[in-house]
Amino acid sequence: MADENASPSIPKTGASDYSAPEKKFSPDARRKRRRNVIILITAVVVIVAGALLWRYLSSYESTDDAQADVHLYPVSARISGYVIRVNVDDNQWVSKGDVLVEIDPTDYQVALAQAQANLANAEATARSLNITVPITSVNSTSQLQFTASGIEDARAAVNAAEKQLAAAHQQVEAAQANDVKAQDDLHRYKLLVDRREVSQQIYDQALATAKSSTATVAAAQANESAAQQVVQQTQSRLTQATANHEYAQTGPQQVSSTKERVQAAIADVQQKQALLHQAELNLQYTKVVAPVSGEVNKTVVVGLNVEPGQQLLTVVPLDEVWVTANFKETQLRHMQVGQKADIHVDSSGRTLRGHVDSIAGATGPLFSLLPPENATGNYVKIVQRVPVKIVLEPGENRDRRLRPGMNVVPDVYLR
Repeated sequence: MADENASPSIPKTGASDYSAPEKKFSPDARRKRRRNVIILITAVVVIVAGALLWRYLSSYESTDDAQADVHLYPVSARISGYVIRVNVDDNQWVSKGDVLVEIDPTDYQVALAQAQANLANAEATARSLNITVPITSVNSTSQLQFTASGIEDARAAVNAAEKQLAAAHQQVEAAQANDVKAQDDLHRYKLLVDRREVSQQIYDQALATAKSSTATVAAAQANESAAQQVVQQTQSRLTQATANHEYAQTGPQQVSSTKERVQAAIADVQQKQALLHQAELNLQYTKVVAPVSGEVNKTVVVGLNVEPGQQLLTVVPLDEVWVTANFKETQLRHMQVGQKADIHVDSSGRTLRGHVDSIAGATGPLFSLLPPENATGNYVKIVQRVPVKIVLEPGENRDRRLRPGMNVVPDVYLR
């Protein structure tokens, strides 16, 4: 029989079950669990932070090869002359249209007055020739009609004179026939008187008749000569009338010539008008004005004799400043026009807002004086840079502290 006072023995399995919870919740186990949790959390945080950092860094492109840029407006003289007044100082703000420099206008005022006088003279000549055209046309028509009728009158006069000459010639022939008869009668009566067969009175009558017939012949011959002269005169008048008519037939050509002179006079008026306009422009050019609003840098002083094309000032339009950023070609993969950009200004520490306006059509070296030539056999691949134009949002450079040439760092956001 077993001893009743003996204590019961504890099984070994039960003892190991009681020691396991003590090891599971020991300080070393708890520290190990906390370390694992911390490592896990840290790894998750690092992964998330890395992903966020990668996402942020890949969301924009940045470069420090950038500067503020602007179009500089050179102001030059358009005429030659003596500078009598300079109305601006260096770095002074001017508005568009302000008078910057004044050139002595005296010579150009004289030239303008002369051009005005020349134009007035040309206009008067054109007006007088324009009035002459209808007068010449009317005179030509009337002269043509008059000379035509003069030819008819001259021909009629010639015909009449020729008829008178023929009548005078017939009278001469009749008078000569009568004179022959009278001379024959006188000769017969002379013989009869000498033989005293007729009276002296009859002989005297025959003598008087003979003398009268001789005078009649002379008178008829004189009339014939006068008629011949009349014929010659009328023929001369016919010739003159014919010549006048031929000259009158040149009237249309004279009218055309007058019209051509009128056209030449009108062209001369237009030329004088152009010269007058040029003289007015030259007088206007004696005042050199600002093409845009901006700050002025001047090289002109009073007393300087300037020539056309000589630069006098430079206007810097600070309201039109933009940023030229030279990005690497590998940074342009996702860059597009219109993307937002932050511009960090080195001089002031400010950050200005803008957007991508355009991307250059070629890399920067191609615009240089001596562009690279890669076909020489000594090719080395170099990452090229492409100019990107970034314009500021309205009002960002209101204080005009961003000046052309200043260094900036733009960040272009790709998303």
